[in-house]
Amino acid sequence: MDITASPSPAGHLASTASIRPRPSAEMLSAKALALRASVIAMIKRVRVGYLLQGLGAADIFATLFFSELRLRPDDPEWDDRDRFLLSTAHNTALLYSTLAHAGYFPLEDLETYTKDGSALEVNASERMGRMVEATCGSLGQGLSVAVGMAMALRRRGSGARVYVVLGDGELQEGQVWEAALSAGHFGLDNLCMIIDRNFLQVEGHTDKVLHLDPIPTKFSAFGWHAEEIDGNDRNALVDVFARARAAKHKPYLISAVTKPGAGIPFFEGQMSHVALLSHEDADRAQAYLQGLSR
Repeated sequence: MDITASPSPAGHLASTASIRPRPSAEMLSAKALALRASVIAMIKRVRVGYLLQGLGAADIFATLFFSELRLRPDDPEWDDRDRFLLSTAHNTALLYSTLAHAGYFPLEDLETYTKDGSALEVNASERMGRMVEATCGSLGQGLSVAVGMAMALRRRGSGARVYVVLGDGELQEGQVWEAALSAGHFGLDNLCMIIDRNFLQVEGHTDKVLHLDPIPTKFSAFGWHAEEIDGNDRNALVDVFARARAAKHKPYLISAVTKPGAGIPFFEGQMSHVALLSHEDADRAQAYLQGLSR
């Protein structure tokens, strides 16, 4: 997969329409389904993990990696690649599934997830090479790294963009707001942040820990373009990424409201940060997804 575009003379990327045609709904649906199936298979082997977050954010990752990001999986070091950062670095069943389905490494390698000696660790690290741009195991740091990358790329005159996914619970970290203030101040229009707004953190529902809304209004006050969408609506995701890519003079915040366990009706809405997955429930989920793929 070679997803490339040429910078405009002014140093900004050309319009989204000139980069690639709009992806078909069928293609993105199939990719999201495949990601969910791999997440189930990976967690089934270890019986416990970040299952509900992985299922919930599958539509975001499918849209990013198979529609939006400019990448060359056969050349991960490509200078003009878009940068992707996962600040919630524990959501690796989904991240590794996405990278494998995008062609960065064989699908069979997913079977080594969390095994001793495997690079597919619970928390994504730079042991994976350039497919993991930064190790973000300490929550709340991803946006700071993304701001630094966006500034460096702009200084180089690169047309590459930086995308970072944060969990909503990370917004309780003061460092996030320092970075947000900096991004707005410097007008980093090559930076796009996606909040996985699933209301789920280790202590429980985010509103019971620390109330966060209205998220877009707060980021707007910090000098960002900001909006909230349904993070499980792939058409809405394609559209908002097009708006983010076209926007100028400000970074872009997307608060993507997702359902934990999305795509598996009997998992949807469960609020378990680290979920136990029995073989019976895993088999039931796999059978459900196989039925959708027919």
